[in-house]
Amino acid sequence: MLEYIAGFITTVIGHFGYGGIAVLMAIESACIPLPSEIIMPFSGFLVSTGELSLWLVALAGAAGSVVGSLVAYAVGARGGRPFIERYGKYVLITHHDLDLADRWFARHGDITIFIGRVLPVVRTFIAFPAGVARMSLWRFNLYTFIGSFIWCWALAWIGIKLGEHWHSIGGWFHRFDALIGVLLVAVAIWYVRRHLRLLRS
Repeated sequence: MLEYIAGFITTVIGHFGYGGIAVLMAIESACIPLPSEIIMPFSGFLVSTGELSLWLVALAGAAGSVVGSLVAYAVGARGGRPFIERYGKYVLITHHDLDLADRWFARHGDITIFIGRVLPVVRTFIAFPAGVARMSLWRFNLYTFIGSFIWCWALAWIGIKLGEHWHSIGGWFHRFDALIGVLLVAVAIWYVRRHLRLLRS
């Protein structure tokens, strides 16, 4: 499956260049797990061959990330929040939890989005909760762009250094994906247990 995805990504970038990078990164940022850990290192490899420019590759990736994140943000704000307000109680999400999320993104949304954009797994989905919390849109866009630009530039730079072995980076990031996945599961278990205790008290 991963080989098929990698083949699709390299074909799109090979045919459409910067535009292909932007579209692929937009897809990833719209909560569709298309790995930027393949998109950007391959783009970096093309930089090493002289076909593309590092700064334009990073800019295209960041611009695409903003566009895709806006889609996920809008889904969270317009559909996700009303859905959670109506049915959240069935999955232990209360209005109090939504109020906490609103306050969190109002106070710490900048750093949350920035850090979220440079973390595997998290970066794909961080826009949705920001939309649910209705974080300030201009701040959301600003920190999405900054964090995404750094992420895209770094991965492309690694692709330059690895050259024809650009694909080897995928194995390293899969380890990070697994670690973050375990942490997210642990947080989910803690959340459920905490709410069940509150319901029983």
